[in-house]
Amino acid sequence: MAERFEMRASDADRDRIAEILRDAHGEGRLDQDELMARVEATYAARTYRDLDRLINDLPVRRSPAAGLVRPVSAPPQQRPSLGRRAGRGVLTAAWWFYGIVVAINLMVWLFVSIGTGGPEYFWPIWVAGPWGMTLGLLELAYRSSGRR
Repeated sequence: MAERFEMRASDADRDRIAEILRDAHGEGRLDQDELMARVEATYAARTYRDLDRLINDLPVRRSPAAGLVRPVSAPPQQRPSLGRRAGRGVLTAAWWFYGIVVAINLMVWLFVSIGTGGPEYFWPIWVAGPWGMTLGLLELAYRSSGRR
């Protein structure tokens, strides 16, 4: 079996090295011409050794065995369960519906107040308050259940 540095690099490896080079340019470690030359060499590189030579003089954390900064693939993100996704969808729809209903109530109150020549009793609070408190508690319960 070939040594790690003699193995062929993937497109994802080249992309990671190009990102490191762009970051170094952003930090002022490489000028524009050198960045362009190194990025071009990055996409022409065939092995991990070729890629490593392009970042050897940059202060990048490396593990001695890996040669590259990041692993080829990051650990998979755990996808939320179907129940949590459905719960999020129901809560989002409820918040939108709440916002629309409260906006309509506020507009009615405003038009009635303008039509009568002065502010009327602020009755929309009886729609927005209890319903908003209930949705807020449901949102907190949903978010706290996801931290376990």
